[in-house]
Formats: sequence, structure tokens, C-alpha cells
Amino acid sequence: MGPVIALIGRPNVGKSTLFNFLTQSRDALVANYPGLTRDRKYGFSHRYSKSCVVIDTGGIVNDKNEVDLGMLSQTDYAIEEADIVLFLVDAKDGLMPEDFRIIEMLRKRNITFSLVVNKIDGLDENIIAGDFYQIGAPQLFTIAAQQGRGVESMVETLLADLPTSESDMESELDDEEEDEKITRIAVIGRPNAGKSTLINTLLKEDRCVTSSVPGTTRDSVRIPFEYNQHNFTLIDTAGVRRKSRVRESIEKFSIVQTLDAISSAHVIIFMVDVTEGIADQDSTLLEIVLREGRALVLALNKTDAASHDDNHALKYALDTRYQYLEYVEKIKISAHKGVGLKKLMQSVVSANRSAAVDLSTSEANQLLSYAIENNPPPMVRGRRIKLRYVHQGGSHPPTFVLYGTQTSQLPKSYVRYLENFFREKLRLVGTPIRFLLRSPENPYADKRNVLTPRQIRKRERMMSHYKRK
Repeated sequence: MGPVIALIGRPNVGKSTLFNFLTQSRDALVANYPGLTRDRKYGFSHRYSKSCVVIDTGGIVNDKNEVDLGMLSQTDYAIEEADIVLFLVDAKDGLMPEDFRIIEMLRKRNITFSLVVNKIDGLDENIIAGDFYQIGAPQLFTIAAQQGRGVESMVETLLADLPTSESDMESELDDEEEDEKITRIAVIGRPNAGKSTLINTLLKEDRCVTSSVPGTTRDSVRIPFEYNQHNFTLIDTAGVRRKSRVRESIEKFSIVQTLDAISSAHVIIFMVDVTEGIADQDSTLLEIVLREGRALVLALNKTDAASHDDNHALKYALDTRYQYLEYVEKIKISAHKGVGLKKLMQSVVSANRSAAVDLSTSEANQLLSYAIENNPPPMVRGRRIKLRYVHQGGSHPPTFVLYGTQTSQLPKSYVRYLENFFREKLRLVGTPIRFLLRSPENPYADKRNVLTPRQIRKRERMMSHYKRK
């Protein structure tokens, strides 16, 4: 791993903007909104002659509430890990009382830092820099992070005295390639369901800011994690509320990052607060997870605080309204006390293994023949639907391409039968199964894209109606 650069400063001075520029990503949320970043975020920078690790941190404030104390703790961790500490200030605001408090804190701890005067776009950098020399920092840089002005010369100067061997750079690139093979686990759910608490308990450290305030997490944070000789990447996400309750644009961006995390993950841990039950918003999120074809584990959290009525109401909802999740394992846990986490991770490993199943063509066709023998396809207009051949078309989720005659007329109930039959015989848990239906008359379309004769006639009537108008 190369040199580590930590970005610190008060809120809204451009730390996340500089982080995104250095890492050539959009991993950190950026907006004209103070206190947007809360957890520390890591990224690799390969833009210049030497590679490095960049840590984005939340703004340091003087408030003593639960969230701000958590953000300050995250910044302390970043400073301890860093080889270089960059203290960012806003050129347009000048030196603020909060800046002086941060400088005093750094000097009391004997932390060497470089001063970075950001947002100099449209200003004379020489005049601006004169106002900040009073701080007496060993190094002072003037940049415009949004445009990248002055960033290259700053990074080259900072890294000049820090040797990075070719083997280190090659190992970083190998690590990035290896990351693609690591199982990604996204922890999602409604606000205050215990997602960050679960991650902190699994990691056995305060890696994510937690509080009793709903919506504490705003960014999606990716964290390497090793469990029982398995390598994972945990993705902590922002809680998703009903659309009618989302009023801040910041929360909308957080939700977009959560949806991106779902689409990029291999396994989803869906957190359910047992004391609150499953709400309509949970149903919407579950539909998104299933539509993306992600493997799923339900973590029923806060069981230690749930009453008998809470448990009964949840069980009734799962047995009636959410019967379609019968193949998903439901694990009772207490993220705060660490109860049930071993069983939860075992379920995650099983779900990932099931989603990555690789079935030979001969095995798939043997299963198909057993399924047809057990329950033949129905007849349509006096002709039996014939299913002739199947092969696996992908994994995550397991996808099978099914060939035959009149497959466009195959009822959804029979497709569900095939899914359940394959799942039972292959002993798959936690993962959906998809069947793509092919037929000689339309070999490249599956059933979802084929119109029934009734739909075709309805469309023709509508077209003729509009033509007459």
C-alpha cells in the first residue's frame, strides 16, 4: 500500500471534492451542504507519478452531540493512519474560529500538517495565500479542487520525499484486480434499523458513525472484511425512507448510492427492525433487490428489545404477505449485543455460494427431464407445450435458458414450479433463479418481452383509434 493522505477540515471546505478528483471517482457525495460526509472513506489515487491512498473525513465541528462526536472519532482514526495530513480551508471564507480550534487541536497532539487553501478559482492566489501564512504551517498550497488547479503540483511535492517502489505500485494494482473477485455485501434497510451498528460489531471497531438519530449514514461506505477465511467487502448504506418523506436533495443522492450498492453487491443483508415490523417501504426495497437478482438474507434485528406481540406480528407478515421470500433465510440477531452474527454470516456465505452455482448442461437437462416427468407442461389450444433443452446462461443470479415450442405461452405458475424444483434439487438458499424462455418463432426473446394475442389485438385497436383522430 502506498502513502496515506488524510483530508481534514471544518465542514464544506471541499474535502470530498478533492477526494473525488484525486481518486477519479464519484464515491464521495458532494453538495453545498455542511456536514454531508460523516464516515471516513478510502480511495486509491493513481493520477500522478506515485500512487497513494486518500482518506476523506467528516467536517470537524465544535458541537458535542452524538453524531458530531462520532465524526470526530472517525477523523482521529484517519489522522493516526495517515502519512500526510492535509488541513483544508476555504479561500473565500478566510480563517474562521473553527479553523483555529482545529489548528490548536493538531498542535497539542504534535501532528504535522500541510495547509491547503481551496476554492481559489477567480481569485489571486498570491494575495489569498498571504492571509494564511500567519498559521505557520510547514507547507502551504493553493488549489481549486473542483477544476483541479494546483492539485498536481501539490501532490507531487508532498509525495516527493516518500519513496514508493515499483513492487508497491504493482501490488496496489493487483489488489484492485483482486477486489473484483471479493464478495460484496450490501447492508440495506430503513433508517435506524441498525445497519452501521451491525458493521461495527462485525469489524469489532467503531468504523461507522452510529447514533439514535435516523439518517445518520449518508454515504455508501465500502469496508474490507475477513470472516472465517472468507474475504468480503461490507457496504454500509443510507437508510431509504418513503418517497413522500424525502425532501432534501442530499437524501435523494444518498438513496441513489444505496441503489447503486444493491446493483453492485453479490449478497444483500436486509435489516428489519423487529420492534417496527416490515413496512411498505421495505416491500419496495425488496422488490428492487429481487429485480436486480441479488442473493438475500433477512436480518431480524433488535430481537432483544422486541416484545411477544412484535415477534408474532412479524412472523404473521412473513408467513402471509411475504410468502415469496420462503427461500430466504431469516436470522434473528441483535447487532448491538452481537447475538446471532455467526449464523448470519454463515447464511451470507451459503447465499453467495448458491448464487454462484455452476451447473453443466447435462446436469441441467437431467433436472429438466425430472421436472417434466414429475409435472408436465400444460396444453395450449389442444397442443402440449414442449420443453426440449436447457443450459445455464449465467450466475448471480443463476440463470437458465430454456428452449422449446410455444414457450411464450408457458404460464408463470409453471415457470415458478421450475424455479422451485431447481432450487430444491440443487439445495440453493437465498438466491432467486431466472428462466429465459426461447422458442423457434422468437429465439432471442423471453416470455416477459412477448405480447399475447390479446395484447396484440388491444394495441391494434388503440393504434387505429389514434389514427382516426
